[in-house]
Amino acid sequence: MKIGFIGTGVIAEAIVTGLLKARFPVSEIVVSPRSERTARKLSEVSPLVRIGTDNQDVVTSSDVVFLAIRLQIAEAVLRPLHFSSGKKVASLIATVPIPVLREWIGQDIEIARAVPLPFVADLNGVTVVYPRSEVLTEIFSAMGAVVNCETVDEFDAFAVAAALMGTYFGVAETCAEWLCSTGVRYDKAKAYLAPFFYGLADSALRAPEKSFEDLRIGHTTVGGLNEQLFRRFDEAGGTKALTTALEAVAECIRSACEET
Repeated sequence: MKIGFIGTGVIAEAIVTGLLKARFPVSEIVVSPRSERTARKLSEVSPLVRIGTDNQDVVTSSDVVFLAIRLQIAEAVLRPLHFSSGKKVASLIATVPIPVLREWIGQDIEIARAVPLPFVADLNGVTVVYPRSEVLTEIFSAMGAVVNCETVDEFDAFAVAAALMGTYFGVAETCAEWLCSTGVRYDKAKAYLAPFFYGLADSALRAPEKSFEDLRIGHTTVGGLNEQLFRRFDEAGGTKALTTALEAVAECIRSACEET
């Protein structure tokens, strides 16, 4: 399999890095020359990676083409390119529906959308795909878990959930700052909190039959500190604020899809 990338930003770099670490059976990875520094860096990692002469070279040379470009320039980049009928396309472009992508590409080819996360570089990512795609399932399964969505609404909902990364680190930073306010050094706070949150996530992965609420209760002693903190957090509007934020981002995605 030959895989190409139009656009060589952070996520494209993470996917290429993950594929190389996983020793995925790829005969060539062709990256566009637009981000010269990233493209050169990737080409120096492995002889499997080649910098394309231009975006058309990436398309022509690849069996699967990843579109890893910004929404603002996507149409201008894609319209001049020629995609042969048997080409498979994986779009990482947020909010652009598949019919719009087909119109820009000018071919009724196989297109699937995906939301890979940076963790694919370390082979522990979880990637949402729509519609179900055998080739993308094969590719992303090599770098972690894959969730194939049945509807575009389901896909968009997971895209909203993916926006929680900043909130997660914001919560961790708030905890670290509070620890620092008590006299704890920041490096010690981070050394504690990072494996603390990692352990909680691992507990959920090792108990797929349990809901997050089951896990919350299981990690809580009646009247204990865990129960007190969550109750005060909830009473102060913490859970409501999170739901409100999720709904607001979902509305942004809906509006962006309608405007595309």
